[in-house]
Amino acid sequence: MNTEPYPGPDFSGLWIPLITPFHEDAVDHAALGRLTARLAASGIRGFVVCGSTGEAAALSKEEQLACLRTVAAHAGGLPLVMGVSGHHLPDTRDWVRRLAAPDVPALAGLLVSAPHYVRPAQDGIRTWFSALADASTVPLVVYDIPYRTGAVIARETLLALAAHPNIRAVKDCGGDVGKTLALIRDGRLQVLAGEDAQIFATVAQGGAGAIAASAHLHTQRFVELLEALAASDLTRARRAWAPLPPLIEALFAEPNPGPLKAVLAAYGECGDELRAPMSRASYDAASRACAVSDSLMAKS
Repeated sequence: MNTEPYPGPDFSGLWIPLITPFHEDAVDHAALGRLTARLAASGIRGFVVCGSTGEAAALSKEEQLACLRTVAAHAGGLPLVMGVSGHHLPDTRDWVRRLAAPDVPALAGLLVSAPHYVRPAQDGIRTWFSALADASTVPLVVYDIPYRTGAVIARETLLALAAHPNIRAVKDCGGDVGKTLALIRDGRLQVLAGEDAQIFATVAQGGAGAIAASAHLHTQRFVELLEALAASDLTRARRAWAPLPPLIEALFAEPNPGPLKAVLAAYGECGDELRAPMSRASYDAASRACAVSDSLMAKS
């Protein structure tokens, strides 16, 4: 097994934050492997393992490592980013160091959110990310997602963190267009759209790419979108993007990844099962998401 860090950093392009399939409340590694292999052949940049779409908060550390190993075995050499979250700095720092161990598949980076629940001041947020970046052997992607963590990462804080040599990108779910554009203008961090509905706007204005749960489905259309934007071909980009917002809206009508798993289950890729306290999408939400996806498939 290759234990050398992935050469980089470059987090541009389309990344898939993988779901974690379950069967009778256990991780379904066979389904995870099949899904990884299917997506790896679609032209994506790489995978995020154990992010929020992967229900990482409901997985033990050993389950997370097992998921990472399964994905690495089926990813065809594509780079992998591992999701990291927590609120206890020493424990989280120890986990970051564990992810660099020789028995862990090589990583391109770590997707790290602000400490959840405790809501530290901006000085505390800077301390958190700087300490974890110091401890990591691979670059950090800052995960700015205040509606999950309760912690807002201010524009000035992100710009200060950009000076750290081991912090290289941000997954932007902050909901602040001004902050997004300031980071793009600054240019030191690669800005990745984290809200799927913002992919076109973020990348068209200079963002580097996206980490998009919706791209489990109709993946090649998302790939085409980013390729067209990178080539400044707005006509082709608009054509690729036009049918995607209804799909994104349907997939996020209820908490992610409920509707997404419902569609993947309808296509035979995994079971329609989430780990408590997450729950399956409602019948109406699942039916709507399947109908939108089927309609898009018929037009492809």
